[in-house]
Amino acid sequence: MSLVWLPESSCQDPDLNMVLSYSSWPKKTGLRLSRVFPFRQSHLFSLLTWRPWSRSEAVVISGRKLAQQIRQEVRHEVEQWVALGNKRPHLSVVLVGENPASHSYVLNKTKAAADVEEELLDLIGKLNDDDNVDGLLVQLPLPEHIDERRICNAVAPDKDVDGFHVINVGRMCLDQDSMLPATPWGVWEIIKRTGIPTLGKNVVVAGRSKNVGMPIAMLLHTDGRHERPGGDATVTISHRYTPKEQLKKHTILADIVVSAAGIPNLITADMIKEGAAVIDVGINRVHDPITAKPKLVGDVDFEEVKKKASYITPVPGGVGPMTVAMLMKNTVIAAKKLLKPSEEREAVKAKAFAAASS
Repeated sequence: MSLVWLPESSCQDPDLNMVLSYSSWPKKTGLRLSRVFPFRQSHLFSLLTWRPWSRSEAVVISGRKLAQQIRQEVRHEVEQWVALGNKRPHLSVVLVGENPASHSYVLNKTKAAADVEEELLDLIGKLNDDDNVDGLLVQLPLPEHIDERRICNAVAPDKDVDGFHVINVGRMCLDQDSMLPATPWGVWEIIKRTGIPTLGKNVVVAGRSKNVGMPIAMLLHTDGRHERPGGDATVTISHRYTPKEQLKKHTILADIVVSAAGIPNLITADMIKEGAAVIDVGINRVHDPITAKPKLVGDVDFEEVKKKASYITPVPGGVGPMTVAMLMKNTVIAAKKLLKPSEEREAVKAKAFAAASS
């Protein structure tokens, strides 16, 4: 199984002012490299949330509108960066997966997966060394025969816009500046920008995944005075072995409930106290009995919970758009080398100044 480059095309996104390019692998390899094309932005909405007609219902937080605000901030930051003579930020994304049409791949699944893993590591190494690539992520989940942790740790920490490298995870846990995982950072920004207080509040995070649940809990409970400020909340984490009646004992006392378990209707109205803020990170595809078509829902019984909550995020249109927006912010951080040692940052500044002067 070999990897062959196809001709690459590129364009400039007028909204984000970033170079965005795309290339792919032959389909028979089951592995593809592409560069992300973010959602386009037409204009900035000043209204971040909309308030329902009934005062007794929750404010439905529009993740789309918050994400548009963040994308505008990214655009402005990139414009300033380019004006100093720097190249436009460039994000590369690697997608890995099986191709059902490849009969030989199916017959030799284990061997093929091992081959793909080594080739994938080689590809990541080349992208790490490519100065034209600022940010790099490998789309998860990976096929079951590929070592996910090995792949995440192969990405250079300063290009790791997913924040999954062990160094970035460790720095996050120590309240130090790092690449924050996009979805947890998106949740944190929703809470901050909406004005939901966290200091001394009780929070329940349903879900303990290392990529979502655990980082959300870290961001919410850590010290607000540290290098990477946290929310100073008292956080309880539940997981698949937490009985629902036990989970309810915690959620009924919580000021904020964040559900990232991937279980439809896990959080119901009887589990929420009046005035709680509810952030739904779950994405579940279920069968709609009315339309007989599949639809996306979160972990929360949205229609009933919003009658008791003070704030609530919808699915879709809540956390999802924020994930993409925070990924763009991480790409700018990577382009500016903000997480590199100070001497390397100074070298980048000197180069930019020289280019601007000439």
